[in-house]
Amino acid sequence: IDDPSRLTAPPPAQSHNALKVSHDGRAYLDSDCPLPKLNAEDILVKVAYVALNPVDGKSVDMSPTEGAVIGCDFAGEVVVSSTLRDDIVEGTLVFGCVFGNNPIYTDNGAFAEYVAVPARLVFRVPSGMPLQSAVTLGLGLATVGLALFHGMDLPGKPWSPAEKAVSVLILKVAGFRPITTSSSHSFGRLKDLGAVATFDYHSPTCGADIREFTNDNLAFALDCHSDSGSMAICYEAIGSQGGQYMALNPFPLRVHRRRSIRPDWVFMFTQFSQAISWKRPYYCDPQPEDKAFAVMWYEQVQHLLDGGKISPPLYKEMNGGLAAVVDGMESLIKGKVAGHKLVYAVGR
Repeated sequence: IDDPSRLTAPPPAQSHNALKVSHDGRAYLDSDCPLPKLNAEDILVKVAYVALNPVDGKSVDMSPTEGAVIGCDFAGEVVVSSTLRDDIVEGTLVFGCVFGNNPIYTDNGAFAEYVAVPARLVFRVPSGMPLQSAVTLGLGLATVGLALFHGMDLPGKPWSPAEKAVSVLILKVAGFRPITTSSSHSFGRLKDLGAVATFDYHSPTCGADIREFTNDNLAFALDCHSDSGSMAICYEAIGSQGGQYMALNPFPLRVHRRRSIRPDWVFMFTQFSQAISWKRPYYCDPQPEDKAFAVMWYEQVQHLLDGGKISPPLYKEMNGGLAAVVDGMESLIKGKVAGHKLVYAVGR
């Protein structure tokens, strides 16, 4: 802890368990990791649950930083608060996401017993929502905001206010008619969340079917899968007048064959306004405008959460704690997990 005077309770241990990147680019459990340093706007959270996302394992494969703590999604109890948030005090239950495998702040990541996070970029757990459910939402909510209402600048604002499910919910609240692709076994779930139509991405006519359903008027596409196949479906689905395509990874330029479509991609970590010092194409300078948007977005989404408007995605609670997260990351990379998120209890 950089400023002991901020502690209003006995300080936590000076070291903790954390999942880190080894010298050979693998994940390992360090049982004597220093606690993360707190910046002026940070709070410290004792982590109760973590949830896995594809980026957790992919980042270690693509751009490993030796000694960096891994992980994005967390939920737990605040042990050091900040004057920037009077609604969050010691003992408040919160959830959110952080920049794991961070080459600049190597001591901080979600897959640990303690995590530091900016006070204005964290959500309070709404009444009645279990922590193991809340932990599944952090990265998805942050990504959807940056992608839809900042990157694509969709008209309308949801101010009363796994990514695909969260996108459907947010779009429905904002007054849009969300259409989604999925495997057939997920159709019912997505329609329950508010999708007006679902299409099987295995179908060779998926893109054409969507264009027909929308009467050639589709103007916006968010590609939650973001590979050449899913991009081709989106480009075929967007109407003849063109529109906007937003990916969650750098998109393959070879698929960009329609000049009437404006492609872009979004990277959730830009919300922290830090340099992303990963290998290209992920390297990025600080984006202060993304952080300014994110602060506003978090405030508005908290109203949606408190009003019961957002439901967590399906998840499976796994055994084994932090030590078992390594196997979960490997399963995600190999495509063995579909239709739900993996959640792990920490410190049990």
